[in-house]
Order: sequence, then structure tokens, then C-alpha cells
Amino acid sequence: MSELSAELHRELGLLVDRGGHIEWVIVGDAGRIYLPDIGRTRADPTRLRGLRLIHTQFNGQPIAHDDVTDLTLLRLDLVATISVAGDGLPGDVHTAHILPDDPAGKGWAVLPSAHPSQLDVDVVALVSGIEEELARLERARAVAGKGERTILVSVYTGSHEEAEASMRELEELARTSRLVVLDRICQRRRETDPRHLLGKGKLEELLIRSMQLGADVLVFDQNLTPVQAKLLSASTDLKIIDRTQLILDIFAQRAKSRDGKIQVELAQLRYLLPRLSEKNRGFSRLTGGIGLRGPGETKLEVDRRRINDRIARLQREIQALGRQRGQRRARRRAARLPVISLIGYTNAGKSTLLNALTYSEALAEDRLFATLDPLSRRLRFPEEREAIISDTVGFIRDLPPDLVAAFRATLEELEEADLLVHVVDASNPAFEAQMEAVAGILEELELTQIPQLLAFNKVDLVPAVEVRQLCARYRALPISALTRQGLVALVEAIQQRLFGPPQTRSAAG
Repeated sequence: MSELSAELHRELGLLVDRGGHIEWVIVGDAGRIYLPDIGRTRADPTRLRGLRLIHTQFNGQPIAHDDVTDLTLLRLDLVATISVAGDGLPGDVHTAHILPDDPAGKGWAVLPSAHPSQLDVDVVALVSGIEEELARLERARAVAGKGERTILVSVYTGSHEEAEASMRELEELARTSRLVVLDRICQRRRETDPRHLLGKGKLEELLIRSMQLGADVLVFDQNLTPVQAKLLSASTDLKIIDRTQLILDIFAQRAKSRDGKIQVELAQLRYLLPRLSEKNRGFSRLTGGIGLRGPGETKLEVDRRRINDRIARLQREIQALGRQRGQRRARRRAARLPVISLIGYTNAGKSTLLNALTYSEALAEDRLFATLDPLSRRLRFPEEREAIISDTVGFIRDLPPDLVAAFRATLEELEEADLLVHVVDASNPAFEAQMEAVAGILEELELTQIPQLLAFNKVDLVPAVEVRQLCARYRALPISALTRQGLVALVEAIQQRLFGPPQTRSAAG
């Protein structure tokens, strides 16, 4: 190989199976070889490919980045490079193999170089040991977590601080969806790649990392176009999820009422429709001819038509449920009960506040979107007055447009509110951005004309001096729904907004 490589001035390579049979002979150029498309295997994470790559090289460097990439992505048994001298004689041989449990996090190891006459590597024993370790790690992973194993990915063009805050929120969304987060990978670019979102080098790094950690899913913080999602899936052989899809998945898990389930399904179908692709051309049943358009449709066209029919049916159901809600609102108006709606960013503590004010037991969890279906209770005031107080779905930054549209019927409950109590998590470092996100959604829903009362929640987790400064700056009330701190003042403020100042009693006499 070394002599032929020097004569041709090209790198030569062999793919050899474990029985010593040569599967492929590869002729490259002076700088590298290009492997044939032998595909990727992810069927059994405890096994290697069963092939070793041996190739010549002229630059004398130990193991090139391309070698490591091929080793990891193709799960080769090992890679060996032979240095070629000017006279065609072989120099040192450099060998690398996958290292399953690498404390340094690289995922591969390079053996000491040696002249071909001095090589003493028991490849069979080495590969057997690697696969035993892979099997042990896979058993440990199966015990450690039951959710899908996930790597979070973000490609951002703005500030690092904004990207970090967004990634923390994405990690919380993943936790809410019961995904097991293995790692986070971020890349800052002047502009995102229109095909893969991230750059080629970063995509290779992501692939290598996913192989090392045994990831099943890549969750992107950005919303992917249909083309990007398709190309990323083809490039990685992994399940690709973007921010919108993750939120839709959480909503699908959380929806309990008929109304909520219909709205989630509608949002999912609207998201899916532009992402349908004709993956299986064998299903095509084109026959042509007038009168045969139905039987002659492709499977893709049939799927699209069925989804459009289902969307139309769900929209009719939502309209019918909307009329029922309108009748309930009319009954409330007839009873002359004012309506209060708790609004705010997801996980701000609205459900806990509803429970504290009404002594009820609505679901309240330290998870995003713990409340999805609207929940109403009666709130009684000291002066024998009552109001209806409602908990609503939490808002979130970059709420998917399809989701806003689908939940507009639910959020129209806010249109009937006499007062919006905006609950803010004062302990969250990004509370200002969350307030802006809520304000943006209210503006989109044309609800900014309704009176608002601002309440900073979770003040028991914030220094008292900082709480006073925040409340003075934003003209807000400090409360803690968990410890009930400040709730008396909040109820008094709500009562004054709804009914005016307390009635003064005339002195007897």
C-alpha cells in the first residue's frame, strides 16, 4: 500500500472486516480519502460496525479530524493510518479506537504509534472489550432514565445572555416533556444556515456527541423550517424536534378537557401539514384520467386531504364549544358577577395563587404548562361580595402562531374579564423578558384595554430590599402564593379595582 500510494501520489485505503476480508479498496487524492456510502447503523448501540479502516497518508500527522469523524459516526472497529515516506517505504502506524467511557469527553483514544514491523495490537480482544463496555453502559442508561435521551441545540445570532436564558427555558420544557437531557450544544453565527441551521463543523461535532452519549432525540431551540427538519433528520438518523413541536407535545400530554384536546390536535395538524413529505414513492397510485382523481391520488395527496378535512371538522367543533362558553359567560353576566383572570408566564405560580385565594385544590406543579384547561372558582371578599376568578394557560416566549390561533377560543375568556391579574415570578432572572412576552401576546389578542393589576410572586425567594425596589419601579404588589404573604393586600386591591373604595360607614348617633 505504501509503495503504490507513493507511486500514485494518492492516499489509498482499505475497509477490512473482522475475518480479514477486504470489503472496499478506496483511492483518494493527495490529501485525503473519501469513504463510500456504507450507511450508519444505530440498530444496536452495543455493537461496532465490524470494519476497520486502514489508509496511507503523506503529511505524517497522527490521527486527522476526518479519521475521528469517520471512526465515531460509522462506529468503525478502529482506524489505522500509515505514514508514507518519499521513497515509498512505510513509516509509523497511528491507531485510534472508540473509547466508550471517556472521562475527558472525547470519546476516542489514540494508541502509541509504532513501525509496521513492531505492531502488537490484538484487535479482536480490543474490539471485544469495547463492545462489552458499550453493553455495560447501555444497561446503566436503561436503568438511569426512562425518557428519551436528548441533546439540546441552539443556534443564535443575538446576545449570549439571551441565548442562555432561552436554553434554560428549553431545558425546563424538555424536563416537563419527560426527556432525559444529556448535553447542551450552542453555536453563535452571523446568520443561520438555511439548510441545516448550524454549520457543517458544528453538525459533525453534534453527530459525534450524540453517538458518544447514545442520544435518541435532538431538540432545537429555534423553530425549524420543513426543509431544515427533513435534512437534519436525514443527516443524523435521529429524531428531530424543534421548540414548537416540543411545546405541542407538552400540550398534548396536559390537555384534559374536550376543548383543550381539540385545540391541541388542531395546532398539531396545522404544524404537520406543511411538513408532509412523500417518503414512500411506492405508495403512489397515479393512474390519470377524468373521473379517476380520487383513486389516482398519491398517498401524500390523500394524507393532505385527510388532514385538511380533519382541520375543518375540528374548527366546527371549536365553534360549537365556543357558543357553549358564550352561554356560560352570559349566565355569569346575568348573575352580575365580575370576572378576574390570572395571566402570566408559564410556571409563574398562577395555579398556586388560585388555590390560596379560593382554598381550592387545582393542580399546581413546578413544571411548565401545569395548567392547560381554564379553571374558574368563586372568590369571596370581606364585604359579602363575590367574583369569578379564572386560571388560564401560561404564556411563553415565541408562542407558536398555530398554538395562539388554536387557543384563541380558550383565551377569548379573557375578553370577558373585568380585571387581569398579571402574576410575575420575581425570582426568575429573566422576569422582564417574560413580562414583555406576556404583553406581546395580550397585544396580539387585542386585550390591552382591560385593566391590569401587577403582582410579583415568589417574593419569599428574593431579598426584601430587591422586592421593595421592584414593586416601587413597576407599581406592583409583592406576594407569595406559597407562604400566603401579601394576599390580604392583593384581595383588597382587587376589591377596590372591581367595586371602588370601601364604603364608609356613618357614625351612629
